[in-house]
Amino acid sequence: MAGHSQFKNIMHRKGAQDAKRAKQFAKVIREITVATRSGLPDPDMNPRLRAAILASREVNMPKDTVDRAIRKASGAAGGEDYVEVRYEGYGPAGVAIIIEGLTDNRNRTAAEVRAAFSKHGGSLGETNSVSFGFDRLGVIVYPKDVASEDAMLEAAIEAGADNVEMTEDGHEILTSMQSLMSVRDEMEKRFGEPRSAKLDWRPQTTVPLDEEQARSVLKLIDVLEENDDVQAVFANFDLSDEVAQALSA
Repeated sequence: MAGHSQFKNIMHRKGAQDAKRAKQFAKVIREITVATRSGLPDPDMNPRLRAAILASREVNMPKDTVDRAIRKASGAAGGEDYVEVRYEGYGPAGVAIIIEGLTDNRNRTAAEVRAAFSKHGGSLGETNSVSFGFDRLGVIVYPKDVASEDAMLEAAIEAGADNVEMTEDGHEILTSMQSLMSVRDEMEKRFGEPRSAKLDWRPQTTVPLDEEQARSVLKLIDVLEENDDVQAVFANFDLSDEVAQALSA
């Protein structure tokens, strides 16, 4: 597994996720806010809101916190207005990086992202400067014990998915952007609610990194993910088992 997924697993092993829980909650609440305002406050009628609620469960957010965020976003008073932003650039060792964010101040966020790249050996590029090397697709994740590989593949293809891959996280069902919600609904009828269902950027090729390069790239990604306006970071690096083990030590 390459890029951000490998990074996520390393950070899990370091136990950093618990320390970042409050920040994770803030990011999910921001997505719930935008999702609620983009459609109806009813998740059954708002696919983006359903995906945001799934994301809230992934970080163990209490249900009353989710409900409160939806009520606040759907109220007349409103609150903050967020816009979606995307930044692209190159990190150390020529690693391509895509950053997705929600911000109430484009200038501030752009300046902070640019500063992070400059400080950590990267360079921020123009929109579409690296995304041509990634595929935009839907990814639905189920735990391994939900079904066998063959049963999951058969059900996914019947539902209109493109492929299924087994990873450390479980079954990853890959779909086109347009089919994500319809495939998720069909899979949910058969296997129950997935662990997550969202759009992803998957690199077409990856850059292998040694330990020193990996530390530099992961430091940049860590700084970017610490930014309150950044929702997700995707990259096209690949770590060997030896490098991953060294970083986890």
